[in-house]
Amino acid sequence: MHTEYLNQFIDALKNCEFYKGSEQLNGYSEGIQAMLDAFTEVKKSGRTAYFVGNGGSAAIASHMTSDFKKNGNMKTGALLDASVVTCFGNDFGYEYMYSKQLEQIGSEGDLLIAISSSGNSMNIVNAIAEARNKKMNVITLSGFKPDNKIKGMGDINVYVALEQYGIVESVHVTILQQVVDAILERDGAFR
Repeated sequence: MHTEYLNQFIDALKNCEFYKGSEQLNGYSEGIQAMLDAFTEVKKSGRTAYFVGNGGSAAIASHMTSDFKKNGNMKTGALLDASVVTCFGNDFGYEYMYSKQLEQIGSEGDLLIAISSSGNSMNIVNAIAEARNKKMNVITLSGFKPDNKIKGMGDINVYVALEQYGIVESVHVTILQQVVDAILERDGAFR
């Protein structure tokens, strides 16, 4: 039983699909390189990488915000502050709690990393739409159904073809961790 779960995770990671827009990339390595290139461009240009998600994906967004800031030595932001999220959710509606923040602080050339296991959360869809309005670059990480709403909305799209929250979320965090670790290995630690 325990090895079966591990095997499901390994298979999901190996079979993860990466897209540049709607064009499928040739395997895992090419997908990781595309993501590394996107983060490198943001870092070199001094722009900001913003992370968004709900529930477990919000925890991943928060974790990656700190890892890319410290280990990647990049400008990052998680749009997850409890006071701001509840204020914007109350005043504008939960579906706009991220997009309204991006409306205020997003800039051309920034990067939005949108994490959603289902790929159908309207606050994530709206955040991506606002990022597009701001001419920001977008990376999506989703799972579950292949026709989920955000799967094709990014410049780079990562899709995990599995309907199991724990494994989908674990694949998302593993991929992001690999990218930040590659930056750390390449550039050295922030001191």
